[in-house]
Amino acid sequence: MVVASTPSGARRRAQPAPLRLLTAVPVCDGHDSAVTTVNLELARHGAEVIYLGYHCAASAIARAAVQEDVHAVGLSSYNGGHRVFFREVLAQLRARGASDIPVFGGGGGTITAADERAMKRDGVDRIFFAGTPLDGIMASIKADYARELGKDARMRGDRALGRAITLSEGAARAPGVSGRARAVGEAFVVGVAGPGGAGKSTLIDELTSRFLRRRPEGRLAILANDPSHPDSGGAILGDRVSAIYSQDDRVFFRSMATRGSLTGLSAAAPAAIASLRACGEFDLVFVESVGIGQESDPFGVFGRGPRLADAVLFVLSPHYGGRMQLQKIAMLNGADLVALNKCDDPVARTASAEIAARLASNGKDQPLHATVAARHHDPGVDRLYAAMAQMAGLERLASLAGSHP
Repeated sequence: MVVASTPSGARRRAQPAPLRLLTAVPVCDGHDSAVTTVNLELARHGAEVIYLGYHCAASAIARAAVQEDVHAVGLSSYNGGHRVFFREVLAQLRARGASDIPVFGGGGGTITAADERAMKRDGVDRIFFAGTPLDGIMASIKADYARELGKDARMRGDRALGRAITLSEGAARAPGVSGRARAVGEAFVVGVAGPGGAGKSTLIDELTSRFLRRRPEGRLAILANDPSHPDSGGAILGDRVSAIYSQDDRVFFRSMATRGSLTGLSAAAPAAIASLRACGEFDLVFVESVGIGQESDPFGVFGRGPRLADAVLFVLSPHYGGRMQLQKIAMLNGADLVALNKCDDPVARTASAEIAARLASNGKDQPLHATVAARHHDPGVDRLYAAMAQMAGLERLASLAGSHP
């Protein structure tokens, strides 16, 4: 896939779409209070902030910057070694064809004025020193990094795919964008829904680990949707923080803000899914909705809109509020796979019995998978992945690949 962009000289042009920034704390640094404060302030000013967390490798930062197609990368370094680390991030961006993504940062008293001069010579764009007012930081970031992200025919691979999704976000309100049926050879799309706090992101990451082990040559994509703030329009897109196994070059991970869409998905999600299906690189795509309510149908299961997923996984935790609440959850009627996560909770036994009875009343032979996604190598997640892989035809493909001499 190839897309084009405006030349780098357009960097300081104002643009109507939200400013997308990647923030992270370098490897061997666990100081996250400052970057958390900056993240919240950026979101309050209308930015979409993709936060990677702390102890992040340079390669993970560059990979995320490319896939997320961000306007800039901001690093918070309080642990020393900043000159070497920032230089390595810049090198990783260049290696991925993303030298146009600027890198800025801060580090309290650990980054000196002399360090800043050397870091700027290396290519770092800006250092914010201790004592700089937050309003000043916000004004500088918006003035320096807001720019239109347009087509660029020179882009390749994940960079091109990331930009294609950015362009679909800009055109999300255009008519005619809808889901479509899966074609032969295209990626199998699994929609993942459930209430907030059920552990959807962690479960997706554990399922990703099974995919990577079972299919050593395959690629997987994740579209993680998070809500935009209804007041500022900004968002904290933090699903990458819980992604351990998904930090792999065989995983394409894109965070999407809903930007006012009330469906549980970004309005650009159908176009993004279509791009992931059609590019021919992925065997499997997970699309995670925001935490949904009782009447939500983000993937069009009940036919009121285009069906966006080939299968839907609905995830619950044991604390759903009792049997009466279960009767109200429409997705329990339409989901292809149902998981009761956090089954190490003492109330999980009762919850399992109640949910199983609710599913049995549907008469659709919907098995309930008991999982503990927070526990690595959980046998319940193994069984869930096996059921999903069989549905997607992944195990059959793996067997055929293994039969070749």
